[in-house]
Amino acid sequence: MNETGDIAITWRYVPMGEAALLVEGMPGLPLTNRYVLALARTLDALALPGVSPAVPAISSLLLMFDPLVLDYVELCEQVHALLDNLEPAPAIPARVVDIPVTYGGAAGPDLDEVAAALGLAPAELVAIHTAEVYRVMMIGFTPGFPYIGPLPDRLLVPRLTTPRAAVPAGSVAIAAGLTGIYPARLPGGWHLIGHTTLLLFDPAATPPATLEPGDGVRFVPLPTGVLP
Repeated sequence: MNETGDIAITWRYVPMGEAALLVEGMPGLPLTNRYVLALARTLDALALPGVSPAVPAISSLLLMFDPLVLDYVELCEQVHALLDNLEPAPAIPARVVDIPVTYGGAAGPDLDEVAAALGLAPAELVAIHTAEVYRVMMIGFTPGFPYIGPLPDRLLVPRLTTPRAAVPAGSVAIAAGLTGIYPARLPGGWHLIGHTTLLLFDPAATPPATLEPGDGVRFVPLPTGVLP
């Protein structure tokens, strides 16, 4: 159990079939994500026999293992021991990636509507979105899609009621307290506020994803109408 102010992070261990373990932290605070990232890195460095590389999410981590090599209970005990002595990943990421973004217009068709719903001018929304370094909390949904955050409360909006059938690659979007970037043309239910031409996923590259969990992200606004 790790303390943060008056709130304690507790961990539960959930079997996912006979060969996987889900380690889930509650509540899902930003600090919980930092512990998840630290746990993933520690486990990968240990390379426990029979255990595949960890798959971190925002407040949980999935471990796939060979039950003929490592017993489920033994794995839970090892993870629990690590959590008892674990330091969270740094609040300030060691690596920060600048993301050039064109906001509004055809590049961000939802910017004006979202700004109005939040009681902001579009320029204010952009200023808030670009004012700080965020953290890649996980990669998910599709290869290379980064869940980045947490966003300031002033940018808190729900997902679209009706998702789009196709969102252009490079779209920068916000929803549910997070911001993300679509690495390919995909369906999606986030609000599109901008666009970048930075390549986020290349299966031929090593590593294939430009961003990794724990990276810092800084959005850099470009002049209106000029794609990066």
